[in-house]
Amino acid sequence: MKTVTIRDFRTRPRQLREALRHEREAVLTVNGRPVAVLIPTDASTIDETLETVRRARGLEALRAIRASGKAGRGRLTRRDIDAVIARTRRARSRRMRG
Repeated sequence: MKTVTIRDFRTRPRQLREALRHEREAVLTVNGRPVAVLIPTDASTIDETLETVRRARGLEALRAIRASGKAGRGRLTRRDIDAVIARTRRARSRRMRG
């Protein structure tokens, strides 16, 4: 997977578009830390692309819930599930801010 710095993102957008066309994904970094995953799309596929990304986020939350259950908690209550989802969202938000 290609890694793109924020500087390259700003100064060489054409090269980035070309790289995405060939590689199909790239990691955007700031000071060496990943902050985003870039994937190509266009006007005709944007809705499908966003739906796929949203499903992936849901699977991430489900994985965290299942991992919590395997940690000895047994059956999770609705409140426990909501707490795991909230923690996952906060952790993702912190990762995005770097």
